[in-house]
Amino acid sequence: MRKIWLISVRSYIKLALFFYYRRIVVKNIEHVPKKQPVLFVSNHNNALIDALLIVTQSGRLSYFLTRASVFKKPFVNWLLRSLNMLPVYRVRDGWSSISNNNAIFESCSLCLSQNEAVALFPEGNHHMNRTVRPLSKGFTRIVFETLEHYPTCDLKIIPIGLNFEQLDAFADSVLLYFGTPISANTYLQHDVLVETKRLKKDVWKAITKLTTHIPAADYDETMQKLKSMDANFLNPDAVHACVESDFTNCGFSKKEQPTSLKAFFKFLMIVLLIGPYAIWKFVAEPKIKEVEFVATFRFGMVITLVPIWMLFVTLVLILTLGLPAGLAYIFATFSMALLAVKL
Repeated sequence: MRKIWLISVRSYIKLALFFYYRRIVVKNIEHVPKKQPVLFVSNHNNALIDALLIVTQSGRLSYFLTRASVFKKPFVNWLLRSLNMLPVYRVRDGWSSISNNNAIFESCSLCLSQNEAVALFPEGNHHMNRTVRPLSKGFTRIVFETLEHYPTCDLKIIPIGLNFEQLDAFADSVLLYFGTPISANTYLQHDVLVETKRLKKDVWKAITKLTTHIPAADYDETMQKLKSMDANFLNPDAVHACVESDFTNCGFSKKEQPTSLKAFFKFLMIVLLIGPYAIWKFVAEPKIKEVEFVATFRFGMVITLVPIWMLFVTLVLILTLGLPAGLAYIFATFSMALLAVKL
């Protein structure tokens, strides 16, 4: 039953993401083993959306380490745990809570020993800049504790680059770039401290190659130049080549510009979904203080309020105008949503 629940929720989220994003591009999915223990490690730009994209596009039912602060309410705690999300505690949650990570990391090691997948964001928290920050050592602890307690475990570490065209925009496009698997067993040659540093360095380098990593030192100047060249941030290889060539090798393909027809379909979609749109625009969005949460809260409304609104309008139309009117509304809403997002 638990697996049916997970697959059902994942399928629903995947369908909703299809309607939410203009394009979801997945590169090198063949790098993900189907039945081996896997630790996914990714950059983190877009709050909960990042986790949902990895869960729905990786082909694995993953356990996900999530910041403990979101588990405070009983119902949310139950819901997240039912979706294989586990709380991980940070210093900001209080020194006394850090010891709770021991049991969480033990659970991760046990899952990996049973050929499951675990995913986390080793940067520690999300940020909007296209820069991969230094990684925390939490993921290395999971790796070495797993190898210590389960020495026959053939653990693979899969780096992921999440690349958004404009992460707070609707409808945005995203690239999930899966890197070459890193064998955890190759980090048993020296003492743990030495190998921990080497593993963190190697994973950091791998992630920076898979996403549009812009060094923090010259971030603003570099980003300004790339934007002036209409850089394609869904092509990290091209961005890297451009920056490394001092902006002399920057043959970016011209981006498609929104058309008046797309704007028209978006207007019709808003009219058909005026209830959820009004709540989002005038109630929810003004309360969001961090831009990294915009997409997550907007998507949350897509998967909750939109279905409720559509059901309500459909029932009203059926009761007042008959079944054909209700079915026509459903067809029109899905059609306008597809045209507004995908064009």
